[in-house]
Amino acid sequence: MKNYIVPLFAFLLLATSCNEFNKVLKSTDYDYKYEYAKKCYENKKFYRGYTLLEELVPIYKGTDKAEESLYLMGQCYFGSKDYSTAAQTFTTYYNTYPKGEFTELARFYSAKSYYLDSPDPRLDQSQNYRAINEVQMFLEYFPQSEKAKEAQDIMFELQEKLAYKELLNARLYFNLGNYMGNNYLSCTIVSQNAIKNYPFSKYKEEFAFLILKAKYEQAVNSIAEKKAERFRDVADEVYSYKNEFPEGKFMKEAGKMLDEAQKNVKN
Repeated sequence: MKNYIVPLFAFLLLATSCNEFNKVLKSTDYDYKYEYAKKCYENKKFYRGYTLLEELVPIYKGTDKAEESLYLMGQCYFGSKDYSTAAQTFTTYYNTYPKGEFTELARFYSAKSYYLDSPDPRLDQSQNYRAINEVQMFLEYFPQSEKAKEAQDIMFELQEKLAYKELLNARLYFNLGNYMGNNYLSCTIVSQNAIKNYPFSKYKEEFAFLILKAKYEQAVNSIAEKKAERFRDVADEVYSYKNEFPEGKFMKEAGKMLDEAQKNVKN
């Protein structure tokens, strides 16, 4: 019998809670609804919170509760992991109240929402660029914010996603080789631009090695008149790689390319 007591008690609590929420939904006392919505937010019942606030925000427009109700609605969307709607709500808030009580936090959570909603690097990165712009704007407006460090960390992670997207492109060009054109050159250009744009990326070494490999393959597949010149370029690239990454994980392969380059330069 005891085994049924806890589930039954939980069921009764849930039923009571649902009945209470339905009564609140049907109520015409907006202030009562608003206080209940705030309690829902505090108790992390975000769905109930934004369900009530969706009704109340337009009603409270122009009143002393307008700011807070809009901001709380954004937080409820954020808490329920509806990051797209949260971002839009926070953006609406700071555009409507550029000097409002919650503007600093609204800008931060708008940026964080876009960040959390940004797609896999293999997909279109438009949302990622929007997130970066939001973070930059937050840091520009509130450089001394307590959220500034977290915003900077978010910025770095967003840039790493873009760097990885470029890494995938560079790898693809390298794998295509000479198929329908000189894809080794494209690999080199993409990798060089990535190193320039993301100098602190964890993928920097792989970009550098892709440049070396692409130049090596170009040299190997060159006509006789261009081999010596291109292998000299390979040798220079090996030295550049070794200087930049003295403990590099591709050092052994780079050494083999250098040996081959030196043979061809002598010949």
